[in-house]
Order: sequence, then structure tokens, then C-alpha cells
Amino acid sequence: MPKQRSQEMDQLTDPAYYIVLTLLEPKHGYSIMQEIEEMTDDSFAIGPATLYTLLKKLLQAGVIQLVDNDNPRRKVYQTTLHGRELLKKEIQRKRVMAEHGELAFQQLKGD
Repeated sequence: MPKQRSQEMDQLTDPAYYIVLTLLEPKHGYSIMQEIEEMTDDSFAIGPATLYTLLKKLLQAGVIQLVDNDNPRRKVYQTTLHGRELLKKEIQRKRVMAEHGELAFQQLKGD
């Protein structure tokens, strides 16, 4: 399956999902990484290279936006309305995927 251009983003990878989720409130890059680790009890981490690559793609796709802040040396990001809608769809998609997994295990004999 060919890769989609970022402008046509309709699903989120796990790292992008966590970034968009943390950006429901405005944050700068380092605090995004910190919040993801806290939110997941250190079971998921995103490094700086992955973070800034995804921030660029999410900006281009209109999923997040830059917001004004008092420190010109730090970029602050926040989820857009489009990003919130995409996040809601992604949460539902992940629920359905989990249900499929549970059903598959229920159908196994002996489990």
C-alpha cells in the first residue's frame, strides 16, 4: 500500500496519536515528550527526531497548529478542530480493533 501524503492524513500512527492527544492543550516539544511518558507510565516514548518530524507532518495536514506564546524561542502547538475530529475517529477505530482482537481470542478453544 503506498504511503499517503501528509495533507491527506486520515489515520494516526501510535506516535502521532499520542502527540495529537497531548496537544488538546497547548504545549511545546519537550513537554509533549514528557506528557506522553507520564500518560503511558513510561510504556511509550517518542524521541526528538520522531517528534519533530511528526509535528511537521501534522502541521502540514492541518491536524495541529502553532499558537502564540510569550517565548519566541519555543514553538507551542495545539490540536485543531480537524485534529480533534480525527482523534475521535481514531479512538473509535482503535476500540473496534480491540473488539476484533477480543472476539478472535474468544473464538479460540481453550482460552
